[in-house]
Amino acid sequence: MVDYAFWGGVVNGDAAAVNALLDSGVPGFKCFLVHPGTDDFQMVGESELRAVMTAIASRGVPLLVHAELGGPIERATTALVESQADWRKYETYLRSRPPDAELRAIELMIALSREYGCRVHIVHLSAGEALDALRQARREGVPITVETCPQYLFFESEAIPDGGTSFKCAPPIRSAANREALWQGLRDATIDMIATDHSPCPPAMKLLEEGHFGKAWGGISSLSLGLPVVWTAARVRGFDMRDVVQWMSIEPARLAGFGDRKGALLEGYDADLVVFDSECEWKVTAGDLYFRHPVSPYLGVSLRGRVKATYLRGEVCFNVGEFPERPRGRELQVNVCRQSSYTQSPRPGMCSGMTSRDTKTIS
Repeated sequence: MVDYAFWGGVVNGDAAAVNALLDSGVPGFKCFLVHPGTDDFQMVGESELRAVMTAIASRGVPLLVHAELGGPIERATTALVESQADWRKYETYLRSRPPDAELRAIELMIALSREYGCRVHIVHLSAGEALDALRQARREGVPITVETCPQYLFFESEAIPDGGTSFKCAPPIRSAANREALWQGLRDATIDMIATDHSPCPPAMKLLEEGHFGKAWGGISSLSLGLPVVWTAARVRGFDMRDVVQWMSIEPARLAGFGDRKGALLEGYDADLVVFDSECEWKVTAGDLYFRHPVSPYLGVSLRGRVKATYLRGEVCFNVGEFPERPRGRELQVNVCRQSSYTQSPRPGMCSGMTSRDTKTIS
């Protein structure tokens, strides 16, 4: 139904495999510095990263990093097991993935990015404690970018109920104070963009009845709710639709190397449009979740703003809950000769003719 691109995965230090993927047109790579929750995607350490970063840097594509280190997590989890902590309590899960796991991983990636000149992108940042290190790295010219996710900007750990495993994700949702630190990171442009990190699973894997945070699948499904969730939280903090478009459209397109045809309302770009009623107030139901398994922590949540229709290259691909019979999505590939650099674009973004009052149709 939409245009898409396949990213490469770094699962070992095989530079030849990385180069083969680059030649095939991948827009960049993804890696995990901690076990990802499935054995199908291997985690990597510093030695494996060093073996491939020169190749990645030579093409100018980004390396996307799940930035948590296993050491702090393992120590915290061991202490919780020894103390027989209750894993139905969200506080137990939160303590098992301390902010230090993110901070140490980000410090490592800053150092490697500085050494190799390799573009690094930190995915789903949750720990506000890491923002100062990122700000300093950016001031020094280190080519590092950052995203956070709707759940970290909307929810707070203090309100997550015991047994509420639909809220489990990694890194975890942290405190209300931490949430506001992330909003400040968006305000001062330390955080470049917002991505859903949509991570669905069959309901049984969420252990909704058992409510065991240690065993349940760690991921949140929010793909069809990302825009209204972010708009609901952003508008009460003084942001306008231009900011949301920057975070959720312009910057992701640029990161992936498609900023010359996607992400903005400009002549010559693909006419990928969203018809968005910014004033609509509604409550999320299972029928509003346009993915296979209707499990989400947003069920029952009241939101402001609703997507009415979307267009892919000028043709409708969603219209008030209905989808066309014929998918039109295409695979996108990056030019293999491309040498790119990523610098922050000024705000407001490239939304041609848009004002803070003109929020019904956005790119």
